[in-house]
Amino acid sequence: MSEKRKILVIDSSTSGIAGDMFLGALIELGANPKRVINAIKTLENPAYGYHHIDITLKKVMRGQFGATQINVTSTTTEKQHGKELINIVETAAKNIDMSIKSQEFASRVICTLINAESELHKTNPDHTHLHEVALVDTAAEILGCAVALDDLALFESQIYATPVAVGGGRVEFSHGIVPVPAPAVLSILQSKNFPLHGGPIEEELATPTGVALLVNLEAKPIQFYPALTPQKIGYGAGTKEFPQTPTPLRLTLGTVPTNQESEQDEIAVLETNLDDVSGEIIGYTIEKLLKEGAKDVSVIPTVTKKSRPGQLIKVIADKKDTTHLSEVLIAETGTLGVRIHYCQRHITSREIITMDLTVLGNKETIKIKISKNAQGEIIRIKPEYQDLKHLAEKTNQPLRELIDLALTQAQKKVSNTP
Repeated sequence: MSEKRKILVIDSSTSGIAGDMFLGALIELGANPKRVINAIKTLENPAYGYHHIDITLKKVMRGQFGATQINVTSTTTEKQHGKELINIVETAAKNIDMSIKSQEFASRVICTLINAESELHKTNPDHTHLHEVALVDTAAEILGCAVALDDLALFESQIYATPVAVGGGRVEFSHGIVPVPAPAVLSILQSKNFPLHGGPIEEELATPTGVALLVNLEAKPIQFYPALTPQKIGYGAGTKEFPQTPTPLRLTLGTVPTNQESEQDEIAVLETNLDDVSGEIIGYTIEKLLKEGAKDVSVIPTVTKKSRPGQLIKVIADKKDTTHLSEVLIAETGTLGVRIHYCQRHITSREIITMDLTVLGNKETIKIKISKNAQGEIIRIKPEYQDLKHLAEKTNQPLRELIDLALTQAQKKVSNTP
């Protein structure tokens, strides 16, 4: 692949996700299977309690879709407690040739699993008695995925994920009969505020290991694919087959399109129409919204129902702040509703530096915002307005002259920086 920034999309919107499915898809994307197998084989160690580990890697069909399936088994039936399993994964990860980021990822995943179980059973994580997740496949899938992600350099990529299909109905395991999603799956997704949806079939589609891997990649939840140029697609299959929904887990690896090489993020746009609110209230609402976390607020003159003049308030915000800022809008303006749109935006890379600016013997530390394009070229240098305003008031000098002075010195400072 080129040196453009990589984008990975994890699409579990119909397939759900399990550790073996994710690992199979990563191998199909190009992760070195020998390196993955060797990493898993390190678990075949008397100190870990696993013996005679067998690894099967093969191509399978799921309906009309070809996919990669990996299956790991061991003759060992003994199950570890929480602390033991954490130690096994962390110790094995340190003994494998992989980056610190991948080691930390493996540690986070197993700790997420253990913490979910301990919270459900109200026990100390060190002594949590595990059931399904204590067998060899859990540690194998975590280590295998960490190695595969490292091999594909995906810890440096931008990762997106669709809401997880969790299935439905009931499932029977060591705790008895429980509803789908299983309690541990629901707990893990809740802990990271990651979205899910039921169906599309009455089966268990998401496993604790699968969702623990997903949430610890800190993927951005999306409803639709971001703009990307696809480079490779990997399909991963689990051991279960569901004829009603044969689509395997799909991973799409791509790059930022050539004409969109600026950084991207997802934001929320909140808006409401007003036609009976005074200017004082609108002005106060703008200040309150910005204070409460809005990125920007605009007021646009418009014509509302019955041809009355009014205002359209538009708020740009982080997705996590939509509920709170909607409540602020409703409380302060009395509006009966707030429309919310989620969208992508392209932004330049931004960096803040500081420099000292001396005027008439008064020294002030000024913040400078530097914007760069995808190639690292500077496209704009802008001194911070509030810093220069404070200096203008202190020295009684025209603000426009201080802006010019600060910009000239900032350009020299940046050009002399190696």
